This record gives sequence, structure tokens and C-alpha cells, in this order.
Amino acid sequence: QYGEQQEVKARLFQAVDGAVDKDHLLRLLQKRQLTNDTMPQARVKELRLEMERAEAQRLQPHHIQSFFLEAFQKLGGRIKRREEGRWEIKHVPLVVRERDRQTGLSAALQKKYERICFEKRKINQQPVAEFIYPGHPLLDAVISVTRERNDSLLKQGAVLIDDSDDNTSVSALFLLEHGVQDGRKSAAGDTNIISRKLQFATVNKIGEVSNAGIAPHLNLRPAEVREITLLEDALNEEWLRDDLEIQVTKYATVELAQTHVAEVRGRRIPEIDKAEQEVRARLQTEINYWDSRAFELQEQERAGRRTRLSWVQAKQRAEGLAERLKSRLARIEQERFISAQPPRVRGGMVVVPGGLLRACMSTVGVGEVGAVGGADLSADADVRRVVELAAMEAVMETERGLGNEPQDVSAQKLGYDIDSYDPANDCYRFIEVKGRAKDADTVMLTRQEIITSLHEPEKFILAIVQVEGGEALPPRYIHGALDSRDPPFDHSAVQFNIHKLLQRAEEPS
Repeated sequence: QYGEQQEVKARLFQAVDGAVDKDHLLRLLQKRQLTNDTMPQARVKELRLEMERAEAQRLQPHHIQSFFLEAFQKLGGRIKRREEGRWEIKHVPLVVRERDRQTGLSAALQKKYERICFEKRKINQQPVAEFIYPGHPLLDAVISVTRERNDSLLKQGAVLIDDSDDNTSVSALFLLEHGVQDGRKSAAGDTNIISRKLQFATVNKIGEVSNAGIAPHLNLRPAEVREITLLEDALNEEWLRDDLEIQVTKYATVELAQTHVAEVRGRRIPEIDKAEQEVRARLQTEINYWDSRAFELQEQERAGRRTRLSWVQAKQRAEGLAERLKSRLARIEQERFISAQPPRVRGGMVVVPGGLLRACMSTVGVGEVGAVGGADLSADADVRRVVELAAMEAVMETERGLGNEPQDVSAQKLGYDIDSYDPANDCYRFIEVKGRAKDADTVMLTRQEIITSLHEPEKFILAIVQVEGGEALPPRYIHGALDSRDPPFDHSAVQFNIHKLLQRAEEPS
């Protein structure tokens, strides 16, 4: 008998299942949902590849770790390296703890920490470590105090050297902050910021302003006093005395901020439209129901029948829902009013290319301003440029030969020169190209390039290309991290022995 009941249930469910139009039901649910939980496969692939790029450029853990260790000690903190990737904090300075008491919303900071780390995989070793990440009260307090003490220096500016740049003209680099707001106000009456960005813009000698990429300052180093003395004429050029902030702010308003607004609008407006549609549909249905219910109850009361709910109460519910609909639609309309805030210059610096510095040093070396040293350096720069172009072309051809799809991104200074899509593994390869003359002994790698290799050891490749007589030899690839630790905080680049690197290298694959 039990078996017969189960068979009857199965047939019933099968009959009901066949009567339901599943595709129609799915389309209806997708139309009514406020968020898009599903998307086309091509879009999923595109987002995943975008996330791979973002992963290679992330702040955590190496940039955060490098900043925290240096800033914490400058504020008077005492910290000691223990196990690999883990530290012991012996003393958290009072100024940091006080700042957390003023601004912190979570548990108070401790005076000492047995272990801290910046990578999740380092947490659950013994003893268990405190994970330091953006948003952690200890890091937030250190950032807050550091910004307070050095805010004037950001506006005052600095002279930084780009040793990897062979040009001979200085430029001005500005840090800009700009936000996107909507029409809503916070409880305190402040503007509601829905997106915020920090970007860099650079100005050259002829007044051209351009986007400088996501973090060009990472490969720069502070100029020494003797170097500033050598560069005095270049640093006192008349164009640097102009109000460059006005030019940069104008550029940021037209280019950077409007692009930012377009990105936010493209994402937010469809969500707002869908929310408005669903709010109208749901609340209007409830209003219609209670209007109808009020009429029915009024007729019943006129007929002398007793009801559990009076028609007046039903009418009040309908009116309350109508007010709620009006208020909700007004707030949605405020969300729709998306606009850019005026960009603000947060800091500035003069960037001196290594080529100019070397030219000035050579001039001092010969005792007078002569054309010989400058000409030789210019020739050297031209030779290096030819070598670099030959190396890039060799690696691009090698990647195409492997069936990959390479793209030159060297101008963006991301920490690698080529991102190459590998269709076989459906992922990116991040390739840093170093072209050197056949007789060269060393190769220079920037801080950002080393940290990128630490972020993505499985996908990062250092391609070394030796060039002889203007012809590039076959590239050699080094897969994985270039070093086991971050470069010191005050090092913008590290020099490697090219012969030792080539011992680790292998055929491109």
C-alpha cells in the first residue's frame, strides 16, 4: 500500500511539473528581481579576466605591509619580525591608541600584539596572529595619524627621481581625489558619496596634462640634497612656477571625473529603474487592495453588519501606503540624480627623469657644460630605447607563437609590460620584459615589478631578451616571484645579476 501511495505521488508531481512552463517562470523571475544574479557566459568570462588584472595590482598584502611597518615605527611603535610573514608588536604608541579611541567603532587597540600578519594564510599558525587589513582599527589609526602629521607635506610637494626614465625634461605629478554623489543626504545633512577615486595626472613642460596611471609614484625615489643642487636650474624653470593646479583640476573635471560619473551611471541607473518598477508595482497593488477593502467594509457597515476592521482603518492604511509610495519614489529620484564632485588636488611633486640627472652629473664630471657628455648620454638613451623595442617585439612574437593573445600595456606602468591571454588555460600571463645588450651584467627591476611578482607568482613571467647588433636573441622566461621578500621601503628599484637570473630561466612555455 505504501508503494502504491508513492507511485501516485510521483505521477502527480510529474503531471504538475509538465504543466508548468519553466522557461516562462524563469523569465518572469529574472524580470522582477532587483539584482542580476545571472549573466551571460561571455560577461562572466570578461569579469573574471578583469578581476585577474585587479588581483595583480591590489594593495594587500605587500603594499599595505610595507607602508604599515615603516609608518608604525616612525610613530614610535616597536615591532619585531618573527616567523616568515609574521611580526610581534611590543609597543603600540599612545598617539595611535588615542586616535583609535577618538575614531574607532570596534574593540579598543591593545598595547601589544603577540603576532600580526598581512596574509590570511599566515593567521592560524601558533601563536594565532591578528590579521591587519584595510579597515582594521590599528591600520586605520596609523593612517589617520600619519596623514595628520604629513598633510602639509603633500601640498608642499617633493622632488622625486625616476631612474628608469631616460628623458631629459622634468614633469609635475599631481594626486587627485574626486567623488560621485547622488541627491540624497545623510542623517547629518552631508552629501551622500556613492563612489570615490584617487588618480594621478602629470603635466609636462608644454602644458599637456595626461592620466599618469594607477600608481606612478611607486617607482620613484626621493632626490638627495646633492642631486637637488645639481638640478637647481631645471627645478627653477618658469613653467613650474605657473599655477599648475588650475590646469590639472580642469583636466580632471573634464576627463577623469566625467569618465568616473559615466561608469557609476552605467551601473546604477539600471538598478534604480528596476527598483522603481518593483516599488511601484508592490505598493500600488497594496494601495488598490486596501482601497477596495475600505469600500467593501463601508458597504457592510451600511448594511448593519459588524466587521473586525472598520472601513476608516482600511482607508487610513491605503492613504499611509500612498504616502509611503510618494516618499519612496522621491528618494529613488534623488538616487537618480548622479553628479561629480569637484576634483581636489591632494598632493603634488616634481618628477625628474633619470636621463636628466645623469646628464647633469656628467656635466659636472667634465667640469663645464659641454655637449660631449650630453651627446653621449643621449646616444646611450637612444640605444637603450632600440634595445627595449626589439625586446618587446621579440616577446610579443613569442607569445603569438605560443597561441596566446599579447597586449602591450607598458605605458600604464602597472608592474608588467604585457598582459597575454592564454586561451588554453583561460587566464592572463603578466610579463615584464627586460631587454639588455648582450654584454650587460645587470638588470634593474622596480619595486612595483617585484611586488607584482609576489602578488601573482603563478602568472608572473620575467622575460629577459639579450640584443646583439640590433637583433633580439630568443627570449628566456623566469616564472614566479622574483624575490622571497618585499624590497625595503626606501628602495624604488633593485639591481639583479643578469647571469644569475639566466641560470633560473627556461625556454618560453
